Amino acid sequence: MGETGARVLVVDLDGTLLRSDMLYESFWSALGRDWRSPVLSALSLLKGRAALKQYLAEASAVEVTNLPYEPAVLDYIAKWRQDGGRAVLVTASDQQFADRIGGHLGIFDEVHGSDGTRNLKSAEKARFIEERFGPGSFAYMGDARADVPVWARAAQAITVNAPASLQREAERACSSTEHLVTRQPSWTPYAQALRPHQWLKNVLVFLPMLAAHQWTMETFLASALAFVSFCLVASSVYVLNDLLDLSADRAHPRKRNRPFASGSIGLAQGTAMAVGLIVLGIVVAAAISAKFLLVMLLYWVLTTAYSLNLKRRMVIDISVLAALYTARIIAGGAATGIELSMYLLAFSAFFFLSLAAVKRQAELIDSVARGKLTASGRGYHVDDLPIISMIAISAGYVSALVMALHVNSPEVARLYHRPEALWGVSAVLLYWITRTVMIAHRGWMHDDPVVFAAKDRISQICFLLILGFVIGGALL
Repeated sequence: MGETGARVLVVDLDGTLLRSDMLYESFWSALGRDWRSPVLSALSLLKGRAALKQYLAEASAVEVTNLPYEPAVLDYIAKWRQDGGRAVLVTASDQQFADRIGGHLGIFDEVHGSDGTRNLKSAEKARFIEERFGPGSFAYMGDARADVPVWARAAQAITVNAPASLQREAERACSSTEHLVTRQPSWTPYAQALRPHQWLKNVLVFLPMLAAHQWTMETFLASALAFVSFCLVASSVYVLNDLLDLSADRAHPRKRNRPFASGSIGLAQGTAMAVGLIVLGIVVAAAISAKFLLVMLLYWVLTTAYSLNLKRRMVIDISVLAALYTARIIAGGAATGIELSMYLLAFSAFFFLSLAAVKRQAELIDSVARGKLTASGRGYHVDDLPIISMIAISAGYVSALVMALHVNSPEVARLYHRPEALWGVSAVLLYWITRTVMIAHRGWMHDDPVVFAAKDRISQICFLLILGFVIGGALL
């Protein structure tokens, strides 16, 4: 028990016991289940915040067993109870969540939450606790400025990962204070949430410029701005996707360490990131051209639809992924005004359909290794593996065939001194595609295929060989 002798420890939930916020948890879970939930949330909010929380608790499917609990707080509660004290959970989150979390942890003597009418936050929470346990008879553990009115009526104030300014406020509000600091502020999780390693895919916007052999500074700058816009918009979608996939990520052995799933970044900050990034990306897109802006808006709509629903639709999901890769090439053409070759678009469609199928193949292989029958959050069963593998290899081979047919086109004859050198590109592609499918089949691919290729030594050699054949055909 605390130094003041208080026998009751009252614990806050959001940001204290939990490295997350149940309001945002339930909002993103509800949105993942029903795209209409933001509208229904707004209608519920007209009745008050407590009503909103009750609606979201009923509309969501948050798995409380996988939530990111704060180990230091759990240890503190266990020690308090060992010393003969009582522990009580009092949260502004809905009573349904309070009951489920209390039942899962089994460490609280009582649990109290908002009930659809009364919102247990700030001064309202302070009045409730004081009425329940008496003035100055409890210790209170919290993390936010809304907890200051509660600390002012407590015998002891305990802050959790509070900034220095809030620690000082707690000390002014209560004569006995204790500060738990379990993690230091860091920008690293924010950088990880942007997934900068995925920006490699956005170099596809330079492909129209390279394929057309247009090396002007104006074309390069337009492509570079398009790259920046795509990185911003794509990162906003990665953040959105992580927010929608919280439950699935926490059930995965590697993805559970992602910033939002692990609680390294708060969901409120994640929501702000998703909005801020898309706004910046659209501003940059508008500065390039109206045509490019239209492509970016269509890309964002398609990626959002994918995150909300299409990724759970078999075949449609990999088709959309292939389309999103191809959209980068179309965007590069829109930014520079370069007319795109039908051979280039056909190659892109089949090649990236192959990579999308490889990605699903790797996920299913991983599911088999973990003894699961389905890939979490996807529309596939492990019995689909042979078909997915066939799609991966056949689409890849067709892309190599398109490249081979392109060698004899008038366009290639105009741009290359030695068009026959490009046959080497098709040969390398056939090898790389076959090897990539085999690696996924053996369960050795733990990344997105594009990211895997960037790290894999053999893939790097294949890229250099392709580059050599292209340069040789153009200059020799």
